[in-house]
Amino acid sequence: MLDEKRILSKIDELDSYLKELEEIMPKNYEEYANSIEKKRACERLLHISVESLIDICTLLVKGLKLGLPSSEEDLFDKLGKKKITTKEMLKKLKTMRGFRNILVHIYGEVDDEIVFQTLGRMEDFHQFKNEVTSFLMKTTKQGRPAL
Repeated sequence: MLDEKRILSKIDELDSYLKELEEIMPKNYEEYANSIEKKRACERLLHISVESLIDICTLLVKGLKLGLPSSEEDLFDKLGKKKITTKEMLKKLKTMRGFRNILVHIYGEVDDEIVFQTLGRMEDFHQFKNEVTSFLMKTTKQGRPAL
C-alpha cells in the first residue's frame, strides 16, 4: 500500500532543504569558491536533498510493490517503467545519484565548479516533486495506484 503521508512528508523535507539552499546560494562562482562555509553548506544541502529524492523513490517502489530493486539505479528504472517519472527525469535522477556519491565518497576531490553548476539546476528537484505529486494526485483521485 502506498504511504502517501510519508511520501508527502519527505517532499516537505525536500522543500525545506531546497529553501535553505536558495537562501544561501551564492550569486556567482567567485562568491562560492571564496567561502568555505558556503561551499560546505551547499554541498551538504545538495547531498541531503538527493537523499530525500532517493527516499521518495524507495517509498514509491515499495508501496506500489514494483519489486525489490537490485540497486539505486534499478530503483529509478522501476519508476520509469511504470511512467511515474519521465525518461528525462530518470536520466536526471541517475545523474543526481552519481553526484551524491561523489559528495559522499570522494569528498576531498569534489570539483567546486561542478557543485556550483549543480546549484544552477535546482529546477530538476522541483520537476521531480511535480512528477511525484502529479502521480499521487492521480492515485488519490482514482482511489488506487494509477498504473
